[in-house]
Amino acid sequence: MESAQLSKWWDSLHSSFWFVPSLMVGLAIGLSLLTIGIDHRIEADIISDMTWLYSLGPSGSRAVLSAIAGSMMSVATTAFSITIVALQLASSQFGPRLLRNFMQDTGNQVVLGTFISTFVYCLMVLRTVNESEGQEFVPHVAVTCAIGLAIASIGVLIYFLHHAASSIQVDNIIKAVGEDLEQAIQRLFPKTTEHSVLSQAEEATEIDIPTGFYSHSYPIYAKSDGYLQAIDDGQLMQIATKNNLIIQVQLRAGRFVVRGSELARVFPKCKVNKPLTSQLDGAFVLGSKRTNQQDLEFSINQLVEIAVRALSPGINDPFTAVRCIDQISATLCYLARRDIPSPYHYDNQDRLRLLMTSLAFVDVTDAAFNQIRQNGRSSVAVTIRLLEAIAVIAPFTYRPADRAALRRQAQMIERGSQEAIAEELDRQDIQAQYLDAIRAIEQI
Repeated sequence: MESAQLSKWWDSLHSSFWFVPSLMVGLAIGLSLLTIGIDHRIEADIISDMTWLYSLGPSGSRAVLSAIAGSMMSVATTAFSITIVALQLASSQFGPRLLRNFMQDTGNQVVLGTFISTFVYCLMVLRTVNESEGQEFVPHVAVTCAIGLAIASIGVLIYFLHHAASSIQVDNIIKAVGEDLEQAIQRLFPKTTEHSVLSQAEEATEIDIPTGFYSHSYPIYAKSDGYLQAIDDGQLMQIATKNNLIIQVQLRAGRFVVRGSELARVFPKCKVNKPLTSQLDGAFVLGSKRTNQQDLEFSINQLVEIAVRALSPGINDPFTAVRCIDQISATLCYLARRDIPSPYHYDNQDRLRLLMTSLAFVDVTDAAFNQIRQNGRSSVAVTIRLLEAIAVIAPFTYRPADRAALRRQAQMIERGSQEAIAEELDRQDIQAQYLDAIRAIEQI
């Protein structure tokens, strides 16, 4: 498993607006040095034979390069302004948690990088144009390449205008979050559950935990406040196996940690020393915000936030909430077919080494349904769609605990609707859909 610290570092780079443009600026500088070097080595008669090359003198070359450089900065400023407006709109309408998705958009990063790198390329070439007598030098290949970059930038600008308009459409945002969720599920739960073979955490027992574990174990405390973004279980397994330890992780990724609270316990405590404590601290990645690195609930919460904001009295958009519910139902169907890893991790000699606090289907179901159910209990359309979603998810579940979680949500949705919806016929429709959902759960 890749290092959690390395994964966090890459995630922060991927979420920045400077990394990709900086790489492209470096490539532009390299390209300018290459084309200028070619111009220094190419003969004048060869240039005259290449009709497609730029062939004007020093003054014309300066004018062309200056025009391209000036226009690129103007376009880059406009593109950056449009991006900021899109970020503000996304933050106010869909929630600040969605900003990370816009920051990670590779298309926006490449667009800004294209304009800035073209500007830098023109400056690098412009400095080599010399019109002094006897030393006249015109980098024909480099100027021709600058014209090509300017034409490519026009195409990038057209793409950006379309991309900026489509990226703030709610359907596209929900789809993008759903794709991130599917990738996170594939990463965190790579194995598919078979109907007859369930490696469920509930099948594990605690018989391998030594007697007196808590009284003879040493607590590892958090050294700072923040969200637990990732846990490097591979590093913890390596430490536990090497030092003949049992490590129990108290929290799972996504939880907020207060300085001085317990992150883990190590057994036996007689083997714990300061260097070992430092190694264990390095396995826990803390940050100022939640990420989807190992936190599946974070991406679920993004969809929930869009739905809850749509159901607020100021917006009152149940159609967006229904769209979020549809995406959530697809995600839970996908998750139900995945094998939830056991929290008990053993070494090659089948000795218990690591106990993790694992994420269960019921946790994701509660995170997905609770707030939408609570805020949409007076909306007939949202209530019915929640029950329809449960009926859709039910055939994909094979574990009793998963079906119990769906049944519990269906019961709470039905009770809430009976209390909040005044129209008798609406309540009858909800009751009929509730019975359909229960039948779908019990027919498995």
